[in-house]
Amino acid sequence: MASGDYPDNMRSLVGNRLPKFSQDQSIAVKGSFDFLGLNYYSAAYAANASTSNSVPTSYLTDSRVTLTSQRNGVPIGPKSGSDWLYVYPRGIQDMLLYVKARYNDQTIYIIENGVSEIDNGTLTLEEALRDDLRIDYHCRHFYFFQRAIQESVKVKGYFTWSLLDNFRRRSSPATLPEAVAGGDADKQIVRRR
Repeated sequence: MASGDYPDNMRSLVGNRLPKFSQDQSIAVKGSFDFLGLNYYSAAYAANASTSNSVPTSYLTDSRVTLTSQRNGVPIGPKSGSDWLYVYPRGIQDMLLYVKARYNDQTIYIIENGVSEIDNGTLTLEEALRDDLRIDYHCRHFYFFQRAIQESVKVKGYFTWSLLDNFRRRSSPATLPEAVAGGDADKQIVRRR
């Protein structure tokens, strides 16, 4: 927490559902991070949302923003294999510049970036291994990533999202194939790689 408390606009929108910090807690958390870790996959257009009392209050509605991937029927970028992910490489530069300005030029790591694709079952093994979609995706994102660095954003690392991230989320180590887990699944011994 950069300031030792939630942002004022968040306090006004979320109200008493946010915990209150004591002065000691606020001092303890203020600036207590070593770096900012950011995920970037896509971007969206935002518009003010209704503030109707009939809309249930939740973390999904607190921002009072309606997000959409299209403006005037035109998508923000090419659609990937996930319904929510439209490819918009410039967004990584925009995000990095915003975070640099908003959070006092902190060290940043991109801890997830990647794209999914639709499995149409027609690719040969050689085509699948060449993986043109991801090569293009990362090359275009690296271009804008580099531009942010040239504008003095302190980015110290970049990590791609991978197939193994899905195993991590959906499986226990004991259910991972031995070649993936790097251990003996029957004995629940896992060596992380």
